[in-house]
This record gives sequence, C-alpha cells and structure tokens, in this order.
Amino acid sequence: MQINEYGKPDSPLVLIQPVDDHDLAWIEIEAGWIKEYAGMDFGLLTVKTDDWFSDLTPWRATAVFGGMEFGDGAEKTLEEILKLTGEAGKRYILGGYSLAGLFALWAGSRTDAFAGVAAASPSVWYPDFAEYMNGHDFKARHVYLSLGDREEKTRNPVMATVGNRIREIYASLEAKGIDCCLEWNEGNHFRDPDLRTAGAFAWVMKNI
Repeated sequence: MQINEYGKPDSPLVLIQPVDDHDLAWIEIEAGWIKEYAGMDFGLLTVKTDDWFSDLTPWRATAVFGGMEFGDGAEKTLEEILKLTGEAGKRYILGGYSLAGLFALWAGSRTDAFAGVAAASPSVWYPDFAEYMNGHDFKARHVYLSLGDREEKTRNPVMATVGNRIREIYASLEAKGIDCCLEWNEGNHFRDPDLRTAGAFAWVMKNI
C-alpha cells in the first residue's frame, strides 16, 4: 500500500484516509477544504488500496453492481494502518468516502486507536453490515456520518437500503453513548466527495 502525506507532518492531529486513484486526483483540494472547515493544522496520511473492493470490506459478498465481487481484506488493511498510529502525543482520526467510510466504521469497532471516525457517504448498504454494527461495541468515541439525500433513491435494491441502514447505525451508536452526528447532503452518491469528506473530518476534528 502506498502512503502519501499532506498537511503538517509534525501536527499532533493525524487524519488517515484510505484512497484509490480517483480520490488522489482531488486529495489536495480536499485537504484545503479540511483546513478551511476545521480552522486548525493537521497531518493527512492517505493509504492507497491495491484492490478497493477487497481491501476495505470485512467479509466476502456477492457483487451488487458492475460484477465486482467483494473480498475480506479489511483485517489486513487495518493491520497496516495501525502501524501508522501509536506515536506518543498524537491523536488519530480514520475516515473516508464510500467503501472507505464503511471501512472506517468497521475499524472503529475493532480498535481504540482512533479518537474518531469520519464516514462520508459510507456504503452501509453492505450486506449484514448494519447488523454487525448493532451487535458490537464501538471503541472510537466520536463518529460523523453523512449521506446524500438521493442515495437511497437508486434503482439498485441493495444500495437503496442505505438510508434505512445509516439511520439504524446512527441510532445504535447514540444508544451506546457515542458522540455521533448524521448529516444529509444534497445529491446522489457521486456529488462533491471532496467537500463531503472534508466536512466529515472537520466535524470530528472539532469534537474530539
């Protein structure tokens, strides 16, 4: 996995974001929006996945679009990301967009290494994921969730469950005493991913 660094490397606040090539095309713009929204310095580490549909998903699932099967590589990815954490005096926030947001939520249930999770338009339609979240403790203490207001209006029957699933997860996190926000954005899943991700990180930064 390729690691790139943005922002201020010596900052005590470190953001970690799994990305693919598409994300990297606008990551510097995103970093600028994070700085504007949060009003504070940070370091940003991007972790480029080798296989977006396997590295970020915790268990195997059949394809729901485009014929792409999902793998079970999340555990290995988390092991690699945890090597980037643990420096004394630093706090870490894990976040991302789409499947990276799903991964961040899953990781937040697995380790207390992250002060918060920033999940922008996370793919919580993923089979059995809401049930997993409802049935497990959550270790990160601050969580931002967002969704586009048209994302649940897709014709894909699996992905159309995303609205109800994110509402369930939000309610479950609140019931567990997690400081949690659910924000609805205008548009479908593909609208303004840089702004949505920046807003997700900024909220957590200001609330941890």
